[in-house]
Amino acid sequence: MSDILDSRYSWTRLALSLGMATVGNVGMWSIIVVMPAVQAEFGGGRGDVSLPYTLTMVGFALGNLLIGRAVDRFGIAKALTGAAVMSAAGFLLAAISPTMLGLSLAQFVIGLGTASFFGPLIADVSLWFRRRRGIAVAIAASGNYLAGAIWPVALSGVLTDQGWRTLYVVLALLVAGVVIPGSLLLRQRLPDASLSVEAQSTFRAPRQVPFPPAVLMWMLAAAGVACCVAMSMPQVHIVAFCVDLGYGPAVGANMLSVMLLGGVASRLVSGLIADRLGGVPTLLIGSVGQMIALALYLPFDSMGALYVVSLVFGLSQGGIVPAYAIIVREYMPAREAGARVGFVIMATILGMALGGWMSGWIYDVTGSYELAFLNGIVWNAANIAILLVILLSGRPKRKSRGAAGLA
Repeated sequence: MSDILDSRYSWTRLALSLGMATVGNVGMWSIIVVMPAVQAEFGGGRGDVSLPYTLTMVGFALGNLLIGRAVDRFGIAKALTGAAVMSAAGFLLAAISPTMLGLSLAQFVIGLGTASFFGPLIADVSLWFRRRRGIAVAIAASGNYLAGAIWPVALSGVLTDQGWRTLYVVLALLVAGVVIPGSLLLRQRLPDASLSVEAQSTFRAPRQVPFPPAVLMWMLAAAGVACCVAMSMPQVHIVAFCVDLGYGPAVGANMLSVMLLGGVASRLVSGLIADRLGGVPTLLIGSVGQMIALALYLPFDSMGALYVVSLVFGLSQGGIVPAYAIIVREYMPAREAGARVGFVIMATILGMALGGWMSGWIYDVTGSYELAFLNGIVWNAANIAILLVILLSGRPKRKSRGAAGLA
């Protein structure tokens, strides 16, 4: 039974999951692209127009927790079907919203549906691999960034010619039309015997930390909030940042695509690193790189330089969030994968929601994004500090000479 792990079917299932994720995760990025158009229609400050994004991420966070638990019981296929219906309904409600509040509530529904295509889908993929779990999780997580890299550019013509409301109707049809039939191909579930074998075996000796599991989970959650407050600054505001500099929303959307394509490459490389070093070192490497990239935004504002810095940022931070899922799988039982991964991913998304709103608020108060970038750097430093505590506490203690002699 354990032969099904890392099998040809496992890789086929991973490819299907990646396709579903690439389409389904469009709900996370759509509001970023239409943010300038929404502000032009409804008015308000940059903080006000960040509210729909914040509620998107709150729904996304809650969905990762709740849907993760449902996947453990009912399987990923039913979750994806329900998510497609929910996302499509949210897009249609957003398209007819008469106020910013109505749009924000519709974005919350979109966020709930979109959640199935990230943490829960990653957790399901992790069950089908043992030796190559790191790269498999990284590939599945890349669907999130592929969605952000592909769809804003592919649908930019609809946004320019027909407006953001028509764009949202197109997205409703896209998600429902692709995901609902596609999810039927993922109905097979891992046999209980294989699940038991997978839970008892591992491709590396597990690292031990002097923390109870609950404490470790909250430490990872705190680290996730901190790193994603920092991560959200360029991802959420790069389009608006480019508009302020006079480059226009199209350049901002292209810059976001470059950033996210760099993130895809980063996720794949990080998956390979995680298979060799483990989740915590991989996460720490990405976090340090992200902080350096954030600092590079401060001295540069030319278009060419910002393209380069955005690429560096994507290459630095893309593997961070998937590494949390790998860490959870290194320490937690397979049968709890959906709930445990969902909890930690929820924390990272709450960090994205908080950071997206916080950066907009700082902009409204100061009139520029400089302090918003500095705020991200401070949060990033907090993330690194927590990871260092986990990493250093997990190192094996040296035996005393007496103990060595008795051994």
